[in-house]
Amino acid sequence: MKILLIHNNYGVYSGEEAVVDRQIALFEDLNHEVSVYRKTTENKRGTLIGNIKGLLQGFYSFSSVKDIKRIMKNNRPDVVVIHNLYPYISPAILKPIKKASVPIIMTIHNYRLMCPTGLFVRNTQPCELCIKGNDWNCVKYNCEHSLIKSIGYAGRNWYARRTKAYLNHVDIYACITKFQGKKLIESGYPKEKMCVIPNFVDKESQPEFKIGNYVAISGRMSKEKGIDMILEVAQKTPEIEYLFAGTNRPEDNLMQNLPSNCRFVGHLSGTELADFYENARFLVIASRWYEGFPMTVLDASMYGKPTIGPAHGGFLEIIDYYETGLLFSPGNVAELQEKIVELWNNPQRCLSFGKQAYLKMKEHYTVNAIKQKWQNLLEKTVI
Repeated sequence: MKILLIHNNYGVYSGEEAVVDRQIALFEDLNHEVSVYRKTTENKRGTLIGNIKGLLQGFYSFSSVKDIKRIMKNNRPDVVVIHNLYPYISPAILKPIKKASVPIIMTIHNYRLMCPTGLFVRNTQPCELCIKGNDWNCVKYNCEHSLIKSIGYAGRNWYARRTKAYLNHVDIYACITKFQGKKLIESGYPKEKMCVIPNFVDKESQPEFKIGNYVAISGRMSKEKGIDMILEVAQKTPEIEYLFAGTNRPEDNLMQNLPSNCRFVGHLSGTELADFYENARFLVIASRWYEGFPMTVLDASMYGKPTIGPAHGGFLEIIDYYETGLLFSPGNVAELQEKIVELWNNPQRCLSFGKQAYLKMKEHYTVNAIKQKWQNLLEKTVI
């Protein structure tokens, strides 16, 4: 089967890019012929001209439409798999693909089809004001903290909805959680076009299932990720060690003047990242927003570590309460502290949860588990 994969890279390599790369490898492993149409935002948004170009092409990218028309004519695929189209590809490419009678599958990583920012978050809290099509709320509340960006994001979403670009041309919405599909349906997208294929790990390990000596926190060090709440808990639990790994967001300034029981080690990869998970007791994610499908949960599971996460969004599907981890009421610092102390003081329960998390990962979130789901979907869509 000939597959054309389309994606606009973000400014820096992200979890979404990693998923795209893994998906390409998965399709090739299934012996499909994969071609990729890719543009990037990297190093293009730092100037006024770059920002204006990104804004305009988010509505309609003439160059991308021209490229896609040429591909449809000269190397027509059997199916197109789309990830991110903003800002340099644009939803305008969907029409010529459908005109060529090629089915379109769109992998849904975030909430972009329902929310101009794609996050369902405002001032670090969940927000669904735009879910029914009220995209101009993004301008009203200046969700991007830049009026020009907020207008641009709201405008391109409004235009996509008004022209029904996604609604009329996408055949299947491949959501990474049931929660995403539910929200798309609430927003007016047809239920019969929804399917769920979660993220997956592309490697496996055999963990030692040992009791670690610190609480692990991985990802972006920002307020919407609830890092400030974890630091507040850390100050109240000096007997517990906390290790933070990931990227620091300077504007939030959270990795300065850390409590003595906290340490920030920056971005890790390879054996350093493996050691980070292997030597942890469990992972904590305190996100105030829904998130999509945080890969850190799967990464921790791969090393036999349970996760404490917020009881909303996809977390309710990924974390089985009192089986593979614990859940707390989103934004509730006291309850977060209670769960952290509970799991820290019960190492045998922690080991049990970690083993269950590993088994769930092996059954549902490995490349072999996901491979057949994608094969079935591709065959169903093309037929």
